[in-house]
Amino acid sequence: MSDFRNILKSTIISKNMTLFQSHRRYNPLKDEWVLVSPQRTSRPWKGKQEKIIKDKKSAYDNQCYLCPGNKRASGQINPQYENTFVFDNDFPAISKSNQPKIQQESGIFFSENVNGACRVVCFSPKHDLTLAEMPEKKIENVINTWIKETKTLSKIYKWVQIFENKGEMMGCSNLHPHGQIWAGNFIPTEISKEDTQQKNYFQKKQSPLLVDYLQVEQLKQERIVIENNNWIVLVPFWATWPYEIMIIPQNHHPNLIQLSSSETTDLAKIMKKILVAYDKLFDTSMPYSMGWHFAPSYGKNNNHWQLHAHYYPPLLRSAVVKKFMVGYEMLSEAQRDITPEEATKKLKKLVNRRLH
Repeated sequence: MSDFRNILKSTIISKNMTLFQSHRRYNPLKDEWVLVSPQRTSRPWKGKQEKIIKDKKSAYDNQCYLCPGNKRASGQINPQYENTFVFDNDFPAISKSNQPKIQQESGIFFSENVNGACRVVCFSPKHDLTLAEMPEKKIENVINTWIKETKTLSKIYKWVQIFENKGEMMGCSNLHPHGQIWAGNFIPTEISKEDTQQKNYFQKKQSPLLVDYLQVEQLKQERIVIENNNWIVLVPFWATWPYEIMIIPQNHHPNLIQLSSSETTDLAKIMKKILVAYDKLFDTSMPYSMGWHFAPSYGKNNNHWQLHAHYYPPLLRSAVVKKFMVGYEMLSEAQRDITPEEATKKLKKLVNRRLH
């Protein structure tokens, strides 16, 4: 594996190069590369434009499966919940099974049974409140729910994935703000990549990869959007999506369940600020997919891991122009137009403005 510190030094020869010339950047978390093509921002756009729904939602929708007191597709009635509400997904992608794990092999064909659980997390009883619009204390309730569910599911399953798909553009089927938690008895592909890369780095350096990476970013101050006593939000050097960010703790924590009360409070504060900045960027409720990555529950020696969250918003130029991952991206490697440094500047300006 390439040493990411050398990559940081050697890839960016000058600021002029990053602004105007095509180049590739290395992602040490996945052992992958991304092509950066900043000259493409000057091209005229004549492609697809998305429809943006500006209608104001009401705090309660009697047709919504997730609102308090309403009947879900399964026939169950939601309680009159007042904070976060968690329930087993009525249509789980991974289901509970008592069948033994079976691996079949026939030449190049492999398959195995999976066992798991899928849960839905309603952030609030309010149908019209996204996380960006919720008070910090309510966001902290969501974080504590994530931690509680992770503690419970980690006792049963190898991997727990917390995520949110926000907005119709990201395939969200219900506009009531909510996230999901999927757990399974296997380690998914993306987690396996990150586990391997962080383990390899730790064996060579005796230090967690993302801890070292954060130190370099703090010295450079080129891609950090905002920070507080316990957290840093940055546009990663290897970002693929136009305004992709990572949220990383200042302290070393392999797992989400290790956070202190002060760290969860500070996380709620910094999430509020970056999500409000996202909404200001194109004057729209920013769509995105986000998720937490942390050490799998199997094994005890996970010091090579550092907890972090990924945010992948698709918008590129405006509220109606998004980045498409097609053609070259699907067949060769990921490609982005604006540089991570330019994205950082735009987000940094917005995050420092007053919230209201």
